[in-house]
Amino acid sequence: MNVQIVLFDGFDLLDVIAPYEVFNAAGMYSNEDIIVKLVSAEGERMVMSGVNQLQLQASGKIDLSSKGIILVPGASGSVDDNGPDSIPVRIKQATETELSNVLKEAIRKPDILLSTVCGGSLLLAMDGLLEGRHAVTHHLGMGLLQATNTFPVHARVVDDGDLITGGVVTSGLDVALYLVERELGPRIAHAVEKLFEYERRGTVWKAEGNAPKESKHENPMEATSSRSSNQTDKSFNFQGKWETTISTPIGDLSVLLNLSSEDGRIAGIAKQGEDIVTLNNIVQEGNQLKWSMKVKKPIRLSLKFIVSVDGNSMYGEAKAGMLPSSKLIGHRIS
Repeated sequence: MNVQIVLFDGFDLLDVIAPYEVFNAAGMYSNEDIIVKLVSAEGERMVMSGVNQLQLQASGKIDLSSKGIILVPGASGSVDDNGPDSIPVRIKQATETELSNVLKEAIRKPDILLSTVCGGSLLLAMDGLLEGRHAVTHHLGMGLLQATNTFPVHARVVDDGDLITGGVVTSGLDVALYLVERELGPRIAHAVEKLFEYERRGTVWKAEGNAPKESKHENPMEATSSRSSNQTDKSFNFQGKWETTISTPIGDLSVLLNLSSEDGRIAGIAKQGEDIVTLNNIVQEGNQLKWSMKVKKPIRLSLKFIVSVDGNSMYGEAKAGMLPSSKLIGHRIS
């Protein structure tokens, strides 16, 4: 069995080291050769982690011709700001390297089992690779995972067929032990657990068996929409075309909004480059508008907006999951 653990600048050490030790320990108990390598998209190099600039050696380039497991860790960094050392920025930077193309090809290969730990699933999701898939990430990133049109599952480990994802940082142990059980059997996985004096936690989620009844928790945006009127207030003049800029932690978005009222109902579209999308769930509350919309740049996200209008000026914010709120400013052009 071949296991390739991916390194990229800013990776989280524990996401890498915990699975590395589990797979190597499994090799001691298995008659099957288990080859575990630390690799990078660029090839052999020293790769800087996000923990005190500690480096690990990538022994070579990710080999997509090698049947087996590719494991993608998350990033380590700040979760309290949107600076260059923040986790979202480090994950976004990783998607702008050759790693992005490699993972896009890897997820299409039937003889490769792609797995992630913690923010590794966000790295895939921010590249649009998990749309319509079930996955988990660190609890702080579940909203962002959902904003990429992934189905977030609150479980320690999620098995979505050819994609295995793990939650918080220490779930690297659980992901690796589950992969050992899945690929080599439960007795070898149990032997590793005994060696480490660690028991895998929680039930691995799969889209199998009877589905539980749906909960009654309501989506705040949908709840607001159902309770608020979409009728326009003539004293609130929002109609027209608006040039806006959204300052996100991972790049500015220039978006042209076209807002209108027809038969007392609010409608709107947004143009970003050549992409045109409809504004969804538009709600008016006083002199504010709320809506959601999908964007493709700088990453694929579903954003939720709250804006105010003062004459020909628009200001407000957009929000997506764990990313800090992004400032929106704009002006009416017609």
